[in-house]
Amino acid sequence: MLLSQRIAFVTGPAKGMGEAVSLSLADEGADLALVGRDLAPIEEVAGKVRERGRRAVVIGCDVTDPADVDAAVAQAAEALGPVDILVNVAGGRGPIGKSGVETTPEEFDDIMRLNVTGCFLTMRALLPGMMERRYGKIVNIGGTFGLRGRAGRLSYSASKWGMRGLTKSFALEAGPFNVNVNSVCPGMVEGPRFEKVCAEMAERLGVSLDEAKANHAADYALKRVSTAQDVADAVVFLASEKSRQITGQDLAVDGGWVI
Repeated sequence: MLLSQRIAFVTGPAKGMGEAVSLSLADEGADLALVGRDLAPIEEVAGKVRERGRRAVVIGCDVTDPADVDAAVAQAAEALGPVDILVNVAGGRGPIGKSGVETTPEEFDDIMRLNVTGCFLTMRALLPGMMERRYGKIVNIGGTFGLRGRAGRLSYSASKWGMRGLTKSFALEAGPFNVNVNSVCPGMVEGPRFEKVCAEMAERLGVSLDEAKANHAADYALKRVSTAQDVADAVVFLASEKSRQITGQDLAVDGGWVI
């Protein structure tokens, strides 16, 4: 297994693509600290991890709170051992369909705090130990709107661009200590959010839901929408020694939308 005897710290491990990421890490041999605010769904994922024969500890944490993050890192180390892998899945989408002028300062601050500050705090807390042990893998979940601008999604786009800055700067600082820092940038991913977007598109264009999905997929070079497992596979690759010579990079998993 690619991640045998590794300890992974995963934020946002149960919602959206978080479950696929968590279970894929476990399938490759990692023990998991599953970290977030909504503990009920995280407990369900933890049960599935344990069914795979891996250890899992559920830790309540607001990733935007420095004290919470420090306490979560300490709890993970006490329960499982020193953390080898950090995967930042936790994040938000911010206002949709609002121009930058219409976006309130509070809306902008909220998404920047979750998508940028949250990643900063977890990396800041875990990197010293990784650097001391001269081993670590960090994978941040970005988005394709962090690779190009997007009208009506200014706050989200700005936050994912900011995450990329954190990724690249930390990669330069941690590289001499054998720590890799990368990001995975999904496009649209199949699931409830994709269904909602397509339903809104179908109503707006007066077409069927299947036609709306086909119209969306037509924008991609591969003519298909990504799955959560596609994203999880990319995370596993970047969390393993298969990517030992890759750092500071943004891997788009989008079927060929950002080319």
